[in-house]
Amino acid sequence: MLAIFAVGAAAGAVNAIVGSGSLITFPTLLAFGFPAVVANVSNNIGLVPGNLSAAFGYRRELAGQRSRLLRLGAVASAGSLAGAILLLSLSPRAFTLIVPGLILIACVLVLLQPRLSTWVAARQDRRAGTARAGLVGGVFLSAAYGGYFGAAQGVLVIGILGTFLGENLQRINGAKNMLVAIVNASAAVVFIAFAHVSWLVVLLIAVGSTIGGLLGARFGRRLPPIALRVFVVIIGVISAVKLIFF
Repeated sequence: MLAIFAVGAAAGAVNAIVGSGSLITFPTLLAFGFPAVVANVSNNIGLVPGNLSAAFGYRRELAGQRSRLLRLGAVASAGSLAGAILLLSLSPRAFTLIVPGLILIACVLVLLQPRLSTWVAARQDRRAGTARAGLVGGVFLSAAYGGYFGAAQGVLVIGILGTFLGENLQRINGAKNMLVAIVNASAAVVFIAFAHVSWLVVLLIAVGSTIGGLLGARFGRRLPPIALRVFVVIIGVISAVKLIFF
């Protein structure tokens, strides 16, 4: 119980800064003998309070983004529901084969985000519809992945938002925390209704991740953009390597 609480706190902190907290909690639950699907859904539900506490910690960066997040939140919720349904109805192998590739692509997007954002902004007047479609499609697909498994979905979301939005990385990170909270909460509804859940695990991770989310947000908001960008890429590469080889 102490170990699960501790990794929940660590995951909440990492999720607030960048994402990939599930790569801490999910393997821990497997190591303690929980079946993979039970571990996945219990972890998802338990991390929701941590996602919300991280979003609360970034409330200053969320100022002025309400209408955007309402629109993208609806898209994220739909994608998450689709991913959660896939988890409970399909074999995970086909989907998880592409996960490391998605994460590495997101890392490239994060590295190139300043140039890509400039390029997109220069063409928004002429190709606004295309850019909007890319943003909506990217949010939907990343949310579907989040509802299905979710590890490193924060890296994907930062890469997508950073490419299509003319915002600084801290405001993008605040929006990411809010969207990931919506994704996990939407998937949690499906899991609670149709999957077997270990509620003790949920409680331990929920308390730990809530504390970790607040602490991670306090630390993450102080990082300069370049440091945050490098941290995102390091976590993303580690996540991809872990998924490929472990």
